Amino acid sequence: MSGIPWVLHVDLDQFVAAVEVLRRPELAGRPIIVGGRGDPTERAVVSTASYEARAFGVGSGMPLRIAARKVPDAVLLPVDQVAYLAASETVMATLRDQAGATVQVLGWDEAFVGVTTGDPEAYARQIQSAVLERTQLHCSVGIGDTLVRAKVATNFGKPAGVFRLTAVNWLAVMGGRPTKDLWGVGSRVSGRLATLGITTVAELAASDPTALVPEFGPRMGPWYAELGRGDGDDVVDDTPWVARGHSRETTFQEDLTEQSQVADAARVLTARVLEDVESEGRPVVGLTLKVRYAPFFTKTHAKKIPQTSNHNEVLARALELAGALDADRPIRLLGIRADMAMPDDARAGHTPTRGGW
Repeated sequence: MSGIPWVLHVDLDQFVAAVEVLRRPELAGRPIIVGGRGDPTERAVVSTASYEARAFGVGSGMPLRIAARKVPDAVLLPVDQVAYLAASETVMATLRDQAGATVQVLGWDEAFVGVTTGDPEAYARQIQSAVLERTQLHCSVGIGDTLVRAKVATNFGKPAGVFRLTAVNWLAVMGGRPTKDLWGVGSRVSGRLATLGITTVAELAASDPTALVPEFGPRMGPWYAELGRGDGDDVVDDTPWVARGHSRETTFQEDLTEQSQVADAARVLTARVLEDVESEGRPVVGLTLKVRYAPFFTKTHAKKIPQTSNHNEVLARALELAGALDADRPIRLLGIRADMAMPDDARAGHTPTRGGW
């Protein structure tokens, strides 16, 4: 295929809600909130919301009961991971079927596509048509000369549109925007940048990378400056993604108030995590305990451990972390994450990520 190399970021519009509408066409146009078991009387958070629900301020991670209050006539649905995974796999297969495409999957609902073409907009529209024809799902496509610019561009194409961001128009489009609008810069990092007098993308782009090192360290400081310029990797890597770790968490319908309850919950979570780890065949090298105290204060406690595949050793370390929690504070959520040794040839992840713990 003639032309020059481009990076396209394909993002399915309101993916989970759209899958639910395909199964229940009568829900089209209605505010849909998906989370937990779909019961707002239970402790659960919003996994996703349709555009109609988002218009009322509902967003991912919001407690389901609060979301239900914001939109009293919303349709509340339970999470159905099997259905979403099946739809996602069909979409990704469709992307791989496109001429000259190199596909790097980012999650259920998004992927980078690398292609050499003289008309990236036409190629993007071809992708949209192919995905729609095969799955009845709409997607937005960002076009860029780096992965970062393509990813950010998608936000300007939503819903079901196409937008291009390159070194030529990056600052014209992004320069005046707050740093939290960048992929990989959330509210917390944006606040830390603000203490350095950096509040806009243009200011971050113009910053001296070495000046960010005292605040963010020798690796992350220069990386944030690079994000401000929209620079970074420009090659889509289709090497199969390898998980760094596995995690499980549980929100309890009644707060845990006894240390024995916490220990029992940690045992159950660790056992579930170890089932996932065992399927990878790689040893555990670190543990993270996530705790959410009532009413809604979250902390994480991380610990590197000697490399081991011994389940009893991992459990003992997890119980140590659980035993160090504040015994006087009711606990509404616990989570355990086990980080594993990475194979030498695994993709280490050179692109920004959001979420996770």
